[in-house]
Amino acid sequence: MYSLTVRDHMMIAHSFRGEVFGPAQRLHGATYVVDVTFFRSELDADNLVVDIGLAAEELKGVLSALNYRNLDDDPDFAGVNTSTEMLAAVVADRLAARVAAGALGTGAGGLERISVTLRESHIAWATYERPL
Repeated sequence: MYSLTVRDHMMIAHSFRGEVFGPAQRLHGATYVVDVTFFRSELDADNLVVDIGLAAEELKGVLSALNYRNLDDDPDFAGVNTSTEMLAAVVADRLAARVAAGALGTGAGGLERISVTLRESHIAWATYERPL
């Protein structure tokens, strides 16, 4: 299995509902380092997993919709606890839609899986992986 990873970051604000979240129930910020890994069994005709420039560009586009936003004010997340785990899935699903729409080029047709890791700090992160 081959893989290629691109990295970016985003800064968000949000709050949580539920006693399990303790002080994080109050509005607070998070800066995530975002790693996206694309997987495939065989390289494309150019010996690539995916075009690294297109992958980085599409990741930046997905993150721009979240970056510098208070997610509590975003209708897409109304009534939802925007945990690190949940946001990893959102990024993965939005990137998967871009792959399906052809935004990563024709060579991306052979991609099999995508994995998104949101690193909240040097000691805590969450990953969501899904098929493409």
